[in-house]
Amino acid sequence: MAEEHGCYWCQKWDKEIAHIYPKTDEGRAAPLQRYDLRAVTPEVEFKKRVSFTPTFILVKDGKEVGRIEGHPGEDFFWPMLQILFKEANIPFGNTG
Repeated sequence: MAEEHGCYWCQKWDKEIAHIYPKTDEGRAAPLQRYDLRAVTPEVEFKKRVSFTPTFILVKDGKEVGRIEGHPGEDFFWPMLQILFKEANIPFGNTG
């Protein structure tokens, strides 16, 4: 997750989802790693530059395989994340 100090939408994601995420199948399959957009960039081969916060980047074998830019709200975040998993062929949960 790319974030930056003072990001309203990052704070909203933290309030709505951050506490739930590690308890989910998605969170166990792709543990959240945060980095400050204005600090050192993680060693990931990005498809394109990260410009917005929050940006959720799904990584497989050190390469970006999908992303969600911005926080679409709790009702849309989970389905969008599940689509990323499916497109990247990353199994999670009982439905894999």
